[in-house]
Amino acid sequence: MKKLTRLLLASSIAAALLSGCDKAEDTQASQVQENPQEVVQAAAALPSPVETFDKPVIYQVLPRLFGNTNTTNKPWGTIEENGVGKFSDFTPNALQEIRELGANYIWYTGALHHALVRDYTEFGIANDDPDVIKGRAGSPYAVKDYYSVNPDLAEDPDNRLQEFKALIERSHEAGLKVIIDIVPNHVARNYESLAKPEGVRDFGADDDTSVAYARDNNFYYVPGEPFLVPESEGGYQPLNGEAHPLVDGKFDEVPAKWTGNGSRAPQPKQDDWYETVKINFGVRPDGSHDFAELPQDYAQKDYRAHAAFWADKDVPSSWEKFRQITDYWLDFGVDGFRYDMAGMVPVEFWSYLNSGIKMQKPDALLLAEIYQPDLYRDYVHLGKMDYLYDKVGTYDAIRAVMEGKAGTDPLVDIQESLQGIEDNMLRFMENHDEQRIASPEFAGSARAGIPAMVVSATISGAPTLVYFGQELGEPAANDAGFGKASRTTIFDYWSVPTIRRWNNGGQYNSEKLSDSEKSLRETYLRLLNFTRQSPALTGEFMDLHQFNRDRSESYSEQQYSFARWAGEDQLLVVANFADNAQQVTLQLPDALTDAWQLEEGVYTLTDQLNAATVEMIIAKDQTTTVSVNLGPLSGQILKVAH
Repeated sequence: MKKLTRLLLASSIAAALLSGCDKAEDTQASQVQENPQEVVQAAAALPSPVETFDKPVIYQVLPRLFGNTNTTNKPWGTIEENGVGKFSDFTPNALQEIRELGANYIWYTGALHHALVRDYTEFGIANDDPDVIKGRAGSPYAVKDYYSVNPDLAEDPDNRLQEFKALIERSHEAGLKVIIDIVPNHVARNYESLAKPEGVRDFGADDDTSVAYARDNNFYYVPGEPFLVPESEGGYQPLNGEAHPLVDGKFDEVPAKWTGNGSRAPQPKQDDWYETVKINFGVRPDGSHDFAELPQDYAQKDYRAHAAFWADKDVPSSWEKFRQITDYWLDFGVDGFRYDMAGMVPVEFWSYLNSGIKMQKPDALLLAEIYQPDLYRDYVHLGKMDYLYDKVGTYDAIRAVMEGKAGTDPLVDIQESLQGIEDNMLRFMENHDEQRIASPEFAGSARAGIPAMVVSATISGAPTLVYFGQELGEPAANDAGFGKASRTTIFDYWSVPTIRRWNNGGQYNSEKLSDSEKSLRETYLRLLNFTRQSPALTGEFMDLHQFNRDRSESYSEQQYSFARWAGEDQLLVVANFADNAQQVTLQLPDALTDAWQLEEGVYTLTDQLNAATVEMIIAKDQTTTVSVNLGPLSGQILKVAH
């Protein structure tokens, strides 16, 4: 069974998979917010956190692109020229196919209303200025209205919230929980909510703009200085130089606000996040904090204790605004949030927000994009995150192997460095920020992703993320306009060729896929479904790589191996990153066979991906070997038969 030391993660993970958050609990959580003195008593009435063997699979998708079957794909094309996907394209059939792939969560990227270049004034929506928009369809991470959704994605823009509500309901009926983005670090330069509930004030509506900083200002300012559009670099022009009444190199903002990435210049640079403005969380310009400090011993306390800590604290305005936003979407039916650039926001804010979310919905999934390993443990233990991006560790190391820039040896130290939080680290080989595996700029072959996915999907009990089209070998060829080849664009109106073929007129089947695409999708399907069913993958882990590097002549830095087990569910995972076949004799340490309680003899091991079998031999002298024939760019998950 999984070691109890994992419970030091308090209840942030265990509670993420609890069931039974009924309306009575929701009402109780609401009362707690109004009556801080009742927090501890109310917390005691909530279900206790329990251990679980569930291992989530998250399918990330851009609705703008998913259902778009228009083949034009003209760079910088309009919505009329290139088309756009809709919420309605996620039919019950499409969602069921995603579920059958192995996913139990779906992350709708770009669902919220963000700045974009299209006229929706007939629906009461103000036009956005292309001078402060990236692309034509706009970045999903420049949110314009946190209480509404992208009008592009609705059949009837006036009915867009109801259409998204229906999509959430269809997703739930298909067995998929819904994740959306929350972007606390920044908002669109022209943020204005038309759909905010009564009593909610817009970001910046009550700011004192005469000062650079005030604790309850939502933004930072450059007093007395107007905002200036960045000077063009590299020949860039908004909308690629197309005439537009708002493209004049100006944007009215006085005084200028700090830019999303922290630039304090009234005129940010072209490579700054100039389309966004930074949110103030009570961090003074000198870096000191203007809010209560969370005691370090709260790393060992659960979300109930964190909620109690903040219940009687006066917190900055921005904190409260984001709590209103997450409460709104939880009530709407959303099951979790992916937090953009979470490492740029103070951990105390996350303690406040996430503990409040868990009090309302203990099974909410909370995922943080973060790239600072020195902050990982704080953001798990103090910030009460369920999962963090494992990008600068596992992803970067595996990518280096795939590109021929390094061997697999660094993976040993990386996994050791994550001890204690390994089950909190989301594993992925593609997402909207990273280059596609099949692109020439990365591996140049979708098959190269197979050993990578076998390793990343089985190395821990954390979720596996799959980016739509990854399972089909999408190469993201061609520049889309603002979005460049190798990454599927998040900025432009576009369609995805592999997804179009899989769509097949709304049938969502393999009829128009190539043989290689069919084969790849079947591999992903087998792998992902296995990971969700195996107790071993949330059980014990033992590195076998260094042991074999030291002892096995047939084993090289092009292979990687480890053992996973829980009771009699015992697995050997071995991957071959070489582009040619390898015959490897794995040697297993006595400590492993002792843990597995295996005696002298011959054992059959079955590959869970293709049903092939090999033998494990435990000799009289207790040496244990497994001879494995590894195909090029392959991986095997070998299960011991009892």
